[in-house]
Amino acid sequence: MHRRRTPTELRYPSPPNFQSIKEWGDDLTTNMFRHVWDAYDLMRSEILSEIDISRAEDDVERDLTMSLERRIRRVMTGDEPYIVQHGPYEEETRKPAPAQPPQYDIAFVMNADERVMWPLEAKVLRADTVPALSDYVSDIRTEFLTCRYAPFTGLGAMVGYLFSGTEDNAFRSVETSLHVTLTPHPSFRSRPHKISHHKRTVPAGKPYSENFQCQHLMMKMAA
Repeated sequence: MHRRRTPTELRYPSPPNFQSIKEWGDDLTTNMFRHVWDAYDLMRSEILSEIDISRAEDDVERDLTMSLERRIRRVMTGDEPYIVQHGPYEEETRKPAPAQPPQYDIAFVMNADERVMWPLEAKVLRADTVPALSDYVSDIRTEFLTCRYAPFTGLGAMVGYLFSGTEDNAFRSVETSLHVTLTPHPSFRSRPHKISHHKRTVPAGKPYSENFQCQHLMMKMAA
């Protein structure tokens, strides 16, 4: 079935310049993560310190993600070459209508080309064990490594809302599940923030990068 074009695809009809994305990637993504961690600090002081988060039972993941995204917007200056958005759709990898496009939890969207999004996927982690991280790991394998997510960047992040256990054990569970080595982010060594590198399966005829870099942010939910 033929896939028709969206208004955004009409406005930005060519694939983005992957070299230019690579060139701005390191500095801007470091700035993006600074926004994310500053937002988490606000969420801790304004929400988590005021409640017993273990009593939250309904719509926990979405509610936390909306709270995080609101605070990312608050700490941004407005002069960045990108915006942040909760729940944007990835039109590039959608199936023909009436299929629904993939949807990110949070994404940074380039002002110069709105088709280019830098996604963050969030997961509630009730423990730091391999079984507790199964959905977290599944998103990496089935979404990021298939190019369904982040087709134009080869970059993305997983955010773990960690309810019990330690960040170090959660990272070890990720390493065990994905058979990778996580390395600390050089700009966030004091944070539970690590990086893994992967090879993606690129669909035939697509110009996406085979290399994928995943950022892992473990956010403890205890105040």
